[in-house]
Amino acid sequence: MRIKLDRPLVIFDLETTGLDVATARIIQISYIIAKPDGSEERANQYINPERKIPTEVVELTHITDKMVKDAPTFKQYAPELAKAFGGCDFAGFNSNYFDIPLLCEEFLRAGIDFDFRSARLVDVCGIFKMMERRNLAAAYEFYCGRKMEDDFQAHLADQDTEATWRVLQAQLEMYSPERQTDPSRMLKNDVKSLADLSSQRKNIDFAGRLIYNDKGEEVINFGKYKGRLVREVFPYDPGYVGWVLQSDFTQDTKRWFEALRMKYGRR
Repeated sequence: MRIKLDRPLVIFDLETTGLDVATARIIQISYIIAKPDGSEERANQYINPERKIPTEVVELTHITDKMVKDAPTFKQYAPELAKAFGGCDFAGFNSNYFDIPLLCEEFLRAGIDFDFRSARLVDVCGIFKMMERRNLAAAYEFYCGRKMEDDFQAHLADQDTEATWRVLQAQLEMYSPERQTDPSRMLKNDVKSLADLSSQRKNIDFAGRLIYNDKGEEVINFGKYKGRLVREVFPYDPGYVGWVLQSDFTQDTKRWFEALRMKYGRR
């Protein structure tokens, strides 16, 4: 089923040097821009991570140092990517937990503060887990009726991107009012509803180190102050914020700590 769009939707996937958002680097990015007029634009780009790709990543993705040696660095590619992604919503598989936070980090390291907060973020994995609780390969088989290994080579961004796009459209078909009688199993065919269903609305930073409580108050979500209100902690332990800013947290987390220090810190 064709998704109803009021602005472009970027369906994307990343291959990276690791799984730690604070330290990983992108080695491949693939995306499809689905447009309201029904047209689609595809791109696939290797990225030079400016470091050696770990052996286990090479074995998993088959992307080698030689393959990315002459590719642009993310800093070089970032302006082109930011221009292509401007004004778009985003969709991916597990993207709200990993791909969006990492992409945000890479943009910040490149000196570009890309505004993901105004975008609607559709996590196909979140929808799938809520409806069926499986992984991408199982999602593809369940929704598309074929084994993913018969159609794609796993762990390549362009292959996973195509599979994710097919799964999202099949989800809309399966959970349409025409196919379901239980309202709780119906999906609304618009990006805002899909984003609301699949995203983490309580997170302040993408890594979830800071969250909102039910009253909309900022709360620390890790370490010795977990569960404490930011407005209570920051004025009385200014060294805590300094420690966060000097430690191995994501750039996105650090900028939120800095902003909240300005809001609540000791005056």
